[in-house]
Amino acid sequence: MMACLCLATAAQAQEESVDAYFTTEEMPDMMIFMPGPPDSTSVAFSNDIYRYFWGKEMRKDPERADEAKRDAVYGLDTILEEFEEAFGMKVTKEDTPEIYKVLLEGTATCDSICTLPKKKYMRRRPFLRFNEQTLTPEDEESLSKNGSYPSGHTLLGWSSALLMMEINPDRANEILTRGYRYGENRIVVGAHWQSDTDAARLAASVAYARLHTSERFLEQMKKAREEFKAKSTPSSVRSVTTANQSSGDAPFYTLSGTPATASTRGIVVSRNGKEVRR
Repeated sequence: MMACLCLATAAQAQEESVDAYFTTEEMPDMMIFMPGPPDSTSVAFSNDIYRYFWGKEMRKDPERADEAKRDAVYGLDTILEEFEEAFGMKVTKEDTPEIYKVLLEGTATCDSICTLPKKKYMRRRPFLRFNEQTLTPEDEESLSKNGSYPSGHTLLGWSSALLMMEINPDRANEILTRGYRYGENRIVVGAHWQSDTDAARLAASVAYARLHTSERFLEQMKKAREEFKAKSTPSSVRSVTTANQSSGDAPFYTLSGTPATASTRGIVVSRNGKEVRR
């Protein structure tokens, strides 16, 4: 079961062969379990138009506009860089091969769920409908030849967030917040409608559930979680707590160095390095 995920960078695009967990045909069919894009006379499409103009307003914020343009570079390389702070660890093919592998193969498998509906519906993108420029004019020619529904970028961002959350559940809120904003940025750019991103998040969640029926995926996810735990050593927590001894911060920390809360589960470490399992 081979698939290709395009790992694009600003300078070049390269293809990396990926052993996907399921083929497109083995994934749930969006055209059966979901409706197509909303009709242009529907209330849902009115919301799409409203959100398009919301996105144009968001472009006036330089930080949000810059983030949206960075997110527009499709590929796992962008995900790893942009989600690093939320995830709480730098992920690379060399230093964290097990985490990298499950993210690469997992997102490639999830991506395939949108192959058929994109070809079937070939929905016209908002910048074409309004005859306006996006934040990434260099992408407009290729986007005009590719269906808008569902959003492939959003599907990649949300499936990545779900996978990362499973690896590091202590950072679930931060990871999911960044994953949701990643999809929103497709509206900010002007490349997608709101309903494109909504459909993509649902499709990503369905695809993520399908991954968990693969024994090979479950084994790789186990390796990724073990690697994360090994890389998140108590010594790193002690260095954080030592620097904040007098700051009044929370006295317990997760193995990734983030303050523990009352709802935190798993191993937490006190200021004196004592481990406690909750």
